[in-house]
Amino acid sequence: MIPLSVTWDDIGGLVDAHERFLTGARVDADVRGAVLDSWKRCRSVGLEPDRLLVPYAPGLALDDTFLRAAEPVLQRLTGSLSEVGMTVALCDSQGRMVQRLGGDRLLRGRLDDVRFAPGFDASEQVVGTNGVGTALAERGPVYVVGREHFADCLQPFACAGTPVRNPLSGHIEAVLDLTCLRDDGDPLMLRLVREAARDIEARLLEQATQRERALLAAYRRAGRAADGWPPQPAATRPGRYGEGAGARLGRIDLAVLREKAEELIAAPHRTLDEVMLSGGRSALLLRRQVRGAAGETGVVVEARILGGAGAGPVGLAGPGTVDRPAIVAGVVPVPGFATETAVAVPISKITPPPKKRAAATGLPGSPTSPPLPTLPLPSPQPSAPEPVTDDRLLLLGDPGVGRLAVLARRRLELLHEAGIRIGTTLDVARTAEELAEVAVPRFADFASVDLPDPVLHGEEPGPLGEDTPLRRVAVGSVREEPDLYGVGDQVGYVPSTPQSRSLETGRAVLEPVLAEAGGWLAQDPARLARVLTAGIHSLITVPLRARGTTLGVVSFYRSGHPAPFEEDDLSLAQELAGRAAICIDNARRYTREHNTALALQRSLLPKGRPEQSAVEVAYRYLPAQAGVGGDWFDVIPLSGARVALVVGDVVGHGLHAAATMGRLRTAVHNFCSLDLPPDELLTHLDDLVGRLDRGEGWAVDSSQADSGIVGATCLYAVYDPVSRRCALTRAGHPLPAIVGPDGTVEFVDLPSGQPLGLGGMPFETVELELAEGSQLVLYTDGLIEDRHQDIDAGLERLRTVLARADRSPEETCEAVLDALLPARPSDDVALLVARTRALGPERVAQWELPSDPAVVSRSRAAVTEQLAAWGLDELSFTVELVASELVTNAIRHATGPVQLRLLRDRALICEVSDGSGTSPRLRRARTEDEGGRGLFLVAQLTERWGTRYTPDGKVIWTELPLPCGLTTP
Repeated sequence: MIPLSVTWDDIGGLVDAHERFLTGARVDADVRGAVLDSWKRCRSVGLEPDRLLVPYAPGLALDDTFLRAAEPVLQRLTGSLSEVGMTVALCDSQGRMVQRLGGDRLLRGRLDDVRFAPGFDASEQVVGTNGVGTALAERGPVYVVGREHFADCLQPFACAGTPVRNPLSGHIEAVLDLTCLRDDGDPLMLRLVREAARDIEARLLEQATQRERALLAAYRRAGRAADGWPPQPAATRPGRYGEGAGARLGRIDLAVLREKAEELIAAPHRTLDEVMLSGGRSALLLRRQVRGAAGETGVVVEARILGGAGAGPVGLAGPGTVDRPAIVAGVVPVPGFATETAVAVPISKITPPPKKRAAATGLPGSPTSPPLPTLPLPSPQPSAPEPVTDDRLLLLGDPGVGRLAVLARRRLELLHEAGIRIGTTLDVARTAEELAEVAVPRFADFASVDLPDPVLHGEEPGPLGEDTPLRRVAVGSVREEPDLYGVGDQVGYVPSTPQSRSLETGRAVLEPVLAEAGGWLAQDPARLARVLTAGIHSLITVPLRARGTTLGVVSFYRSGHPAPFEEDDLSLAQELAGRAAICIDNARRYTREHNTALALQRSLLPKGRPEQSAVEVAYRYLPAQAGVGGDWFDVIPLSGARVALVVGDVVGHGLHAAATMGRLRTAVHNFCSLDLPPDELLTHLDDLVGRLDRGEGWAVDSSQADSGIVGATCLYAVYDPVSRRCALTRAGHPLPAIVGPDGTVEFVDLPSGQPLGLGGMPFETVELELAEGSQLVLYTDGLIEDRHQDIDAGLERLRTVLARADRSPEETCEAVLDALLPARPSDDVALLVARTRALGPERVAQWELPSDPAVVSRSRAAVTEQLAAWGLDELSFTVELVASELVTNAIRHATGPVQLRLLRDRALICEVSDGSGTSPRLRRARTEDEGGRGLFLVAQLTERWGTRYTPDGKVIWTELPLPCGLTTP
């Protein structure tokens, strides 16, 4: 255990920030982002700042090739720092110190106190934030000073570290670190250590190119004595691949050969491959090993073209580029070409200038090929080529580098496929499924996507802590894996799991050996032990972050892949997750907007069925796939037991269409309260829409004009169950359908009228008589018309579906939607089906009265007699008073014949009609007035009253509730 050091004070309140961080407080504003991320990682693995258990590994050593490249650089760096009290530490790729060089006596003593010496394990999960372990975790250079160290024992120091990579493979070979006392620290240390790392990488590259030149010479020597393809004079060899022959192999053929050669050189157990080319030709590829004079080993691939004109040996390109500019495929260095480019040329054509070679072969370097990345390092000068008479082309490298080239290409292909396949819909769950489908099996054998429920509902997820439950939304697997959580399961990750750590730090977490990952096993030891038994061996977990918000986590597992996940797989996993996170966030935002608009629209649509006896109704509303629209429907009870049926459609989709629909629906209700005829009602509605479009309505904001609603359509129908008459009129709306009691279907020949808002043209009304039990079918155009069918075809399909007489309105709605609509309609659909009823003679009493005051008493007697017949004697006094008052007013103030009518429906309706167009007005009579109280009494004694106009005059109507226990017969 490392002893504690004395307490040090740091400028900027880092001591206080560190203490607050350990208590769980937020310190984002006080600590650098990279340092805070490291602190979170340290806390997630359970490190305690005041005590560390550091394992030692004495006798560590690095590869001789690396040490030969690093030794001169380290000596030069140590010499330059001899006067400044700074030590140089060289650590292996796991963060364990191999060498410690330089430093004055004071610094060395302080470092010895904390045992920062060869064998010291400086990895972040062991000693916390520091220049070695954090550089490995960040995979890049870092500078840590004083209290930024997580551990108390390291706070007296400042350090700068950076990884050193193999320029051919891209793997981290070592970590270089500069350490000094905190007061001597300077951010310039970071520049020094980065320059030293680049110098080591440059020397590694030089050694690699020397090796490749030796392998090329070995291949040439072997080629002269090889069996099967003996060298022949170029002028006499049949089908030779000479000058201009490369043109006979197009760019596609050359690309195919390059790809197959890379795969062959990376496959240790394969020797031959055959590739089909254009023009009926094929290529036979041969892989064989070569050894240089100094013992260097490598692999070459040769090719021979079979079939077609000009067949013969052909050249191949090298492994190509990999997934970062600083990685170089192991290929033949050719004079005039940078060593980091992969070039294939005929050996007999090595000497021509690069441009001529590239143009002749169509390989990288030609004007038609994309430029390959180059290293920011000077290319060593190649030696002069040996004279060669064999014009075969070849691919030279080693299996490790060839494998990297193949993996790089496959990663690019995977990312390209991800860009195409992820985000094809604006559905959160489907987008998560697309991510799992792309990742399996090409990147992982099992992939899971976990999201919090708010994301699925389109809401902001909020901070994802250890108490936030996630929902498994998508799973991809090469085989059934019953021991892992399934789709729909709720998952709560414990703090030690890689998923929880990645959510807290916002970084990907790699577990290359799951059997040794105690934090992962702690989630559910029994279940996950069975997972290990099933063969899953490694894991990468990545947070799904988009626009600064963490939306969930994706986990990639491997079991069938021969190799576990490596550090180089982290970048690909993060790229996949990053692309998917943006698509998931887009889908989440769309879901939120869609739900908001849908909630608004549903709040504006009818809720339940109003009480009325004229029709039996059923209705359906289906929002469009693209979003909510402006379709609506209504069933509005009117006076005299009548009912109004309305269906309308506002053009467009979204909040504006939904809000406009609500305004028009409210306007229709208000106009219905005036008992206007259908054509007059649409005229008033048309005038309202016109005023809104002229800017007399509303706008989204003060700087944005109303986007307009011209194009709204509406169909309005009024059905009277007493006369069984139905009056209909429409404004640009589809024709209504009437299904007779015998199953015959007829589309009403109704004048179309123009859409609402255009103005200037009157609307026409058609009135027809409907048999009892007929069905009136009203709908919007989304039911019968879309981009796949025109309106005539839709009407015929609708006619066919409706031709049934034995369906209820509910069954008719279901049958119509099943037959005419796809699963996800492209437009809103509103459907209203009303089956007519009749108010028979036994429920209607009607009297024609002359204009004589003497008939008032006879009308009271007739009303009393009729109420007794209906069993409503207790209403007699009230109805007598109401009827006599209305009849008296009609005789006294109106003209023409007077009619008294009683209707027994859900309420008792008393109506008096006359030939006058003057409407009575309710007023409060003064004390000395002799009249004016009759209508006031009527209003007090009835539940509702009002006036409606007819072509011949008006009707004054009242409604009285039936006594309790009595219902409509």
